[in-house]
Amino acid sequence: MSLMNTEILPFSTTAYKNGDFVEVTDESVKGSWGIFFFYPADFTFVCPTELGDLADHYEELRRLGVEVYSVSTDTHFVHKAWHDSSETIGKIGYYMLGDPSGAITNNFQNMREGAGLADRATFLIDPQGVIQYIEVTAEGVGRSAEELLRKVKAAQYVAAHPGEVCPAKWEEGESTLTPGLDLVGKI
Repeated sequence: MSLMNTEILPFSTTAYKNGDFVEVTDESVKGSWGIFFFYPADFTFVCPTELGDLADHYEELRRLGVEVYSVSTDTHFVHKAWHDSSETIGKIGYYMLGDPSGAITNNFQNMREGAGLADRATFLIDPQGVIQYIEVTAEGVGRSAEELLRKVKAAQYVAAHPGEVCPAKWEEGESTLTPGLDLVGKI
């Protein structure tokens, strides 16, 4: 069953953010857009390149009203140790959620079978806590924060403009489509 257009399930966890351990729940993420950015493990290879890329775009996401929650099955203590020891991870200002029980990862149906690790996946959550976008990639395929940013803008545009949709490669400010009978077969 796809999780698209479903509400996120309840969770509570400890996260590392800006030098502190903070509690994060499903209720605390509602009210604004959120990105849940799952990755397999701290102190690995592709993961820091993705998390660093996301950190480079974090301020722009914040200006759009989007909060970022990276999630792995590591603890918040391991997140802090990685943050303190890696220049790339040290620039992260968003939440790094610990999920050692796998509860959040399982809530998003994103646990790698038999490994106790999250798959590489991204979920965009709207302010009501409803999943609007899902991307899952293979272990060795890193994601692009720039492409994610484009998709966030498209999702926000569609949410703010009922009846309009964003075509492939849509960029902010470009024309959208209004589905209807007169458009059938014209694209």
